[in-house]
Amino acid sequence: MAELNSAVTGYRTYRHAALNPTRAVRVPLIVVLLLVGVVLLYAADRASREGVNRGWFVAVSLSGLFVARGLHLRRPITLPHFTVAVIVLGVSNIAYRSDHGTVGFVCLASTGLILMLPQSSRPQPDQRHRIAALVDRTVEDPLAPFALHSAKSYFFSADSNAAIGYRARFGIAVVAGDPVGNCAEFGRLIAEFSEFASARGWRIAVLGASPAVTELWRTRAADHHGLHAIPIGRDVVVEVDSFDMVGRKFRNLRQAVSRTRNFGVKTEVIPERELDREMRETLLGIVDEWGSGHQTRGFSMILDHLLDGRNPGMLVVIARDGEGRVAGFQRYGSSNHGSELSLDVPWRRKDAPNGLDERMIVDLVDYGRDNDVHRISLAFAAFPELFADKERSRSKQAIYVLARTLDPLIRLESLYRFLRKFNSFGNQRFVLIRWREIVFTALALLTLEFVPHRKQG
Repeated sequence: MAELNSAVTGYRTYRHAALNPTRAVRVPLIVVLLLVGVVLLYAADRASREGVNRGWFVAVSLSGLFVARGLHLRRPITLPHFTVAVIVLGVSNIAYRSDHGTVGFVCLASTGLILMLPQSSRPQPDQRHRIAALVDRTVEDPLAPFALHSAKSYFFSADSNAAIGYRARFGIAVVAGDPVGNCAEFGRLIAEFSEFASARGWRIAVLGASPAVTELWRTRAADHHGLHAIPIGRDVVVEVDSFDMVGRKFRNLRQAVSRTRNFGVKTEVIPERELDREMRETLLGIVDEWGSGHQTRGFSMILDHLLDGRNPGMLVVIARDGEGRVAGFQRYGSSNHGSELSLDVPWRRKDAPNGLDERMIVDLVDYGRDNDVHRISLAFAAFPELFADKERSRSKQAIYVLARTLDPLIRLESLYRFLRKFNSFGNQRFVLIRWREIVFTALALLTLEFVPHRKQG
């Protein structure tokens, strides 16, 4: 066992070993590489005129340009990338000697690209207890509980009173939501994270920032100027103390709830950690009906570890039909010492009565009044104005038609129609990006949100 632990430690040391040149070294090295590249291109031109294969000169020049670009982006040179680059360099040598010039050219040119590939970040599920404590102290942030997603990496303030959840991919550090913890620390934390990311050659994108924190990113992220804020939707938050279903605007909600009462639906609220094995298997059976897995996708506005009790403060609302059979459930994360709840993902049987989700939410509001819960976040509504506006410009109309066409897959309009029953649209959320990094940012965002990931410990 000791030898195995030693091997694991050695492998981790190898993976994290990196050389990060200082500015005093980096700038002259970039200049030298650019000059060498120009000289090699000139030599390649002369070689072609003399009937000599110029491929080698061009390949070395391209490799040097990749290295110069990586140094400009302040990317460290990691030992794993160096190892692979050396291997590819050896392959290129063999290819050239074997008269496989094209293979040799590609391998030689790509050595610089491989050497300067960006580092990724590693998930830190071992930090969940520290993050859970900060989430519990976070006030009026519906996305705070989702900081506990096991795929996230974390950056803590110096005094550990605040933290940022993120994941680095394709050279982009994607920050999910706002920081958690003491909001007075957020400005300094963002400035420190900007320096931290820059030192690793990462650009920054933020997904789901609130208006106040959006301004902090634009003013305090000194190493990442030029972040553009794009509105992507609104929080939907029910204020428990003032919520009622009185008036015409709640007619559809009242009808949905009344329908479930006619079917004899009953609900109960149980802490996730108090679910027994039989109930847990019953609820997971409902999830399996849909064949979509146990929440293996998503990053910024969803949790994993469904119903296993890993995360503290989770509540489950269970609905039973008139025959006592479990018809559906909703899972909620908590923040602000349990006084704020955020809906994770609702699940229901395919044959469950209509209005079941509305009924569980309304009954949770009643539960909240008796248990010191003041705010319940139902979901994030993407682009609600797009669906609410009746008079749209041509561009908005085109986007609306596209959204309606894709609704069976992404269900944006269906979600909007459900959420508007509660008349609880709140603050906007923004994505922060820099246009010159849009391609890699889009790749990072899409793969983090939609590509299945492994559940971490």
